Amino acid sequence: MNFLGKKASLAMALAGTLVIAGCGSKTDEAEEVSLEGKSPEAIFQSAEALLTKNAESKAAKRFSEVERLYPYSELAKRSIIMSAFAYHEAEDYEQSRSAAQRYLDFYPADEDAAYAQYLIALSYYDQIDNVSRDQGVTFQALQALRTTVERYPESEFASSSLLKFDLALDHLAGKEMEIGRYYLKRGHYAAAINRFRIVVEDFQTTTHTPEALHRLVESYLSLGIDGDAQTAGAILGHNFQGTEWYNDSFALLTKQGIDTSKENKKSSRWLRVIWRQAVKGEWL
Repeated sequence: MNFLGKKASLAMALAGTLVIAGCGSKTDEAEEVSLEGKSPEAIFQSAEALLTKNAESKAAKRFSEVERLYPYSELAKRSIIMSAFAYHEAEDYEQSRSAAQRYLDFYPADEDAAYAQYLIALSYYDQIDNVSRDQGVTFQALQALRTTVERYPESEFASSSLLKFDLALDHLAGKEMEIGRYYLKRGHYAAAINRFRIVVEDFQTTTHTPEALHRLVESYLSLGIDGDAQTAGAILGHNFQGTEWYNDSFALLTKQGIDTSKENKKSSRWLRVIWRQAVKGEWL
């Protein structure tokens, strides 16, 4: 084929592409125009159909069209919560949160209000990453999960929110442990103690508490603060005697001739407070 022939073929190919693109644009426009004449029920059903095809983002936008075209219809209310759900399924958490919040603003006492609040909490919770990343989103998840439980304690989402709340707390405690271990390995014992103390004081119900107490024993012994090491070991023995962490602490303390069965009256005040809480049940 000569040069002119090649140019002609290229021109025809480009023309065909433009025609196809133009058809696609007209199709999209026609689809939008066609929605104008459809009933809210028809639009809602078409959005549901998109959900079944795993086209969550398109479904969310289609649900939003019900609200836009028929703002005072009963399906408009339902469409807001469905768009929040669809956006969440599409992992578009910001849009999901926005739609759920709009539902709460308009219908705070509606039967789906609890689910809307739960979706807001999930939009944060599902973004919680591993403990090596910044945990700012975890705090937002905790706040939203607590709101779900406090506002809707009788809802079907309360128990799930409580479970996720505990798991989110575990993430935060895990972050403190990671930093504490980093300092401990490098011999920065005071800095390590500060991190492990946070876990023991603020995250007592998490799975990290036994290790945090053991790491406190290690850190205090390394600094020669035997009284604090003794009280930390005693708390560990009273609450977690069957764990490997207690066994390790017991070995370290008995090697130094330290009694692990009772607190040291001269230990730090915060440890003596934890002892009274853990052993005597004195919380005031």
